[in-house]
Amino acid sequence: MTDTIQTSDPVLPEGAIPAATLVIMRTAAGGGPDEILMVKRSTNMAFAAGAVVFPGGRVDPDDYLVARRHGFADEAEGAARVAALRETLEETGLAVGWPGLGEAELAEVRQALLAGTLLSDILESRGERIALDSLVPFARWCPNFKEARTFDTRFYAVMAPPHGHELTVEEAEHSHIFWSSAHDTLAMADRGDVSVIFPTRRNLERLAGQSDFPSFSGHAKQFPVELITPWIEDRDGQSHLCIPGHLGYPVTSEPFDRVRRG
Repeated sequence: MTDTIQTSDPVLPEGAIPAATLVIMRTAAGGGPDEILMVKRSTNMAFAAGAVVFPGGRVDPDDYLVARRHGFADEAEGAARVAALRETLEETGLAVGWPGLGEAELAEVRQALLAGTLLSDILESRGERIALDSLVPFARWCPNFKEARTFDTRFYAVMAPPHGHELTVEEAEHSHIFWSSAHDTLAMADRGDVSVIFPTRRNLERLAGQSDFPSFSGHAKQFPVELITPWIEDRDGQSHLCIPGHLGYPVTSEPFDRVRRG
C-alpha cells in the first residue's frame, strides 16, 4: 500500500530525493502533434525498472553551484533546471539549453560528465553559461510509496534544439530511446507495448491535450506549480489513487489496482 493520505496541503515527505525531468518536444516530420523524447529504463534499475519515462534524474550537489553561478535566487529551482539539462545530455546525448556546445564537441563533453567531471568545471573551462530560462516549469511530483524510492521531481518542458547526430541511451540506465507523440505513447501503454508509471501517465495525458510546444507552454502558464503527492480515496467501494483537480490534469484518479507506482 502507501504512506500517502488524502490532503489538500501536501507536505514534502521526509527523505525525498530532489530530482528533475525534461519533456523535450519537436515538430513531427509528417505533421500532427509534436513528438516527445522518451527513454526506456533498464530492467535492472531499482526505480521504474523497464518503464518508459522522460529524461531526467536526481539533483547533484554540483548542480546547486552551477545554479548559484547563474544567479538563481531559488537554488532548489535553479539546481533542478541544471539537473534536467545535465541528465538529458548524459542520458541521451542531446544538449538542450547549451547553444555554445557544438556537435563535434558534444560526445567528448558527454563522456566527461559520465566519467565524473563536474559540469561547473566544464562550463568554467569553456567560459560558457547554459540557458536555464529556456525551460518551462509545469509540475512538481512527489509520490510517497513504500515499495518505491521517494523522489521530489520538478517537471520542465522545452523545444528540442536542432541536431544532426543520432541520439543514444546511456546503457547503464536505459535500453531504448524514441520520439513519439503523447497520444501514441499512451496508446502503446494501453496495448501493453510499454509500461508507464502513474506520474508519467498523468503527464502524458496532460501533454496529449495540446498539439505542440507553444500551445503546451501557454497551457502550463495558466496553472500553478504545486507539490503533488497522490493519495488513496475510496470511490464506490474501490480504492483510487488521486491527485488535485486544479492543476491542469484531465485525468485526476485511477483505480489503485491498475496503477504502476515504481
